[in-house]
Amino acid sequence: MNNDSRLQEYARLLVRVGLDVRREQRLVISAPVECAYFARMCAREAYEAGCKEVVTNWVDDDMTRMKYLYADDSIFDTVPAWRERFYNDHAREGAAYLVISATDPENLRGVDPSRLVRSQRASGKALEEFDRLQMSSAFPWCIASIPIPGWAGKVFPDLSPERAVDALWDAIFHAIRIQGDGQSVDRWREHLDTLNRRTEKLNSMRFHSLHYENALGTDFTIELPDGHIWESGEDATPNGQKFIANIPTEEIFTAPRRDSANGVVYASMPLVHEGNIIDKFRLVVRDGKIVEVHAERGEDELKAAISVDEGAAYFGEVALVPYDSPISNQKLLYYNTLFDENAACHIAFGEAYPCVEGGRGMSKEELKARGLNDSITHVDFMVGTPDLCITGTTADGREIPVFTDGNFSPELS
Repeated sequence: MNNDSRLQEYARLLVRVGLDVRREQRLVISAPVECAYFARMCAREAYEAGCKEVVTNWVDDDMTRMKYLYADDSIFDTVPAWRERFYNDHAREGAAYLVISATDPENLRGVDPSRLVRSQRASGKALEEFDRLQMSSAFPWCIASIPIPGWAGKVFPDLSPERAVDALWDAIFHAIRIQGDGQSVDRWREHLDTLNRRTEKLNSMRFHSLHYENALGTDFTIELPDGHIWESGEDATPNGQKFIANIPTEEIFTAPRRDSANGVVYASMPLVHEGNIIDKFRLVVRDGKIVEVHAERGEDELKAAISVDEGAAYFGEVALVPYDSPISNQKLLYYNTLFDENAACHIAFGEAYPCVEGGRGMSKEELKARGLNDSITHVDFMVGTPDLCITGTTADGREIPVFTDGNFSPELS
């Protein structure tokens, strides 16, 4: 696989299109040690683009698991000063940030959930500036994935480790529009144009609320703030550097009003969160807040996830993804939110992106005043199904079908 031309095309796509790395700009690559060969390919592409320096942040599933199982209890309430400086300083200077996300979906199974929550709280406090700059697109960032055996074996449990990795590579290349012909950039430009056209249509609708219904039992209404903005695919920093935060991406998203959601919403796919699988769950919501959690698997982990801080029990994103999309049509459960969230409509509890007019220049207090949620967490879970219907209600009371039978209605196709 290391000699596959598709790998080089992938590295080029991430560096040249996903991040558009500029001359004299620093690139930070965060990657598992198992993915070092691909991180090197991306680094080489970045240097060829004129990158000032490539800085690496290595992670390892086994070391992470050992830490959460055996480390002294006190370390989960603190973040080392060097780590705080590493993230915040690079964010302030506008460095590009590439995350190669690949992990065993159950790497932290059996870990005390309170350790995970405490660690997340400490990290959220220490890296508050980094998170704020990232959410407001102050620097270019891109999350992508490549296979590792622990992940591939979960997706393809009936295959040998080597064949599972190869099968996952093929699935990923299909999902990210790489066919080995060197034309992926053109295909991505066409795809982004489609997303932009739909985004413009949604912004012209000026919806007041969205109502979700499907056969799983979802019956859920959520309101959108005045002046909300739908966004998609390609973003840009204040200095005009374009980037794609997620590769792949099929979503069009906005921020809901924090206190507005009511009803019950059922997850349509398992959620992999903090090294655990949460499955067959539903959330009961009242006045924006998740008041009940029920899961056949991972209920304790889900309860921990919505208790990280006050805002974790409220919603920060609604995202529209057609059920008839390249990832969904693979009929494959990736056990990786980067892919699974782009196979189905999803909602996130926690932090809201500043998707309101003038939002990127607003303080947290100003965004709260506009009705947006604030949290140190942001967790996407999938709600899209083949029969999902979403009805939008405009400020003047008109009802417009947004989704019909899992896909965009003709008005928005």
